[in-house]
Amino acid sequence: MAINSVWVFSQAAGGAPTTGTLELLTKARSLTSNVVAFVGGDASAIAGVLGEYGATKVYATGDLAGKLPGPAVSAAMKAIIDGGDSPSVILFPQNYEGRDTMSRLSVKLNRTVLTNNIDIADSADGVVATTPIFGGNSLVTAAFTGEGPHLVSFRPKSFAAESASGAAAAVVAAPVPELGSTGTAKVLAVHLEESSGPKLDEAAVVVSGGRGLGEASSYSLVEDLAKLLKGAPGASRAIVDAGWVPYSYQVGQTGKVVKPAVYIAAGISGATQHMVGMKGSKTIIAINKDKEAPIFGVADLGIVGDVHKVLPQIIAALKAR
Repeated sequence: MAINSVWVFSQAAGGAPTTGTLELLTKARSLTSNVVAFVGGDASAIAGVLGEYGATKVYATGDLAGKLPGPAVSAAMKAIIDGGDSPSVILFPQNYEGRDTMSRLSVKLNRTVLTNNIDIADSADGVVATTPIFGGNSLVTAAFTGEGPHLVSFRPKSFAAESASGAAAAVVAAPVPELGSTGTAKVLAVHLEESSGPKLDEAAVVVSGGRGLGEASSYSLVEDLAKLLKGAPGASRAIVDAGWVPYSYQVGQTGKVVKPAVYIAAGISGATQHMVGMKGSKTIIAINKDKEAPIFGVADLGIVGDVHKVLPQIIAALKAR
């Protein structure tokens, strides 16, 4: 099957496209030169960057006036597809808004979906998506056999975001049809967790702590080291479930997927669930007193030792420089 057109469900934060959006645009343009970004909201401020990363056109709903993005964008997408501008494939981020929009559009168009993928290709068998299973230990490829557009969602960091140095994309209005009772739901407030330093899933350096820290107060060692390295602190699911740190710190299959230049795992044994979220890191440094810990199987550098002794020495050495 030849992919003629690819749409990317695009999101923005802080007046700029999200990293996930730029990753999907980069992948989309490897499939076709006809890449379209679809934005729920005003796209005028981000059309330049979307074009730089490969979008040749941007459909935008304009101000949603508090409407929920999922119902509004899926309805606008269906209206345009029904009008004749139908893509071969629509790419979605594997996040709350992406899943909500994709599932609603799936029902409206009566199309199946493939979720939680890490790659997509055009093959003799049709559009094929690659999905990790069994904690990432095996990969499964699945081909769409029905009629398009094919709806596919992807894990964060599945692709590297690379600029195409393209020109600003033209913005085309995508009016939201009447939503009926669904349109009465409104977003009344948005609460953002306060944070300082780089975002966990975008940081070049990540320092994560696990159960080996022993107690919640010892997590300050992870935060101190991350700050000195101008990185972000992370955590294993064990200490998130224990209430030591917020869920937003969690790295792993049910947390964030990170691919920093350097990942330091302190007191983390290396459960499969955790390694799924960080094994794509360029350099992995593991600190654990158990020399048989699974984390050493993926580490580029392993330090067998007590984190309560090793981390203070690293911190002292960095402060002395």
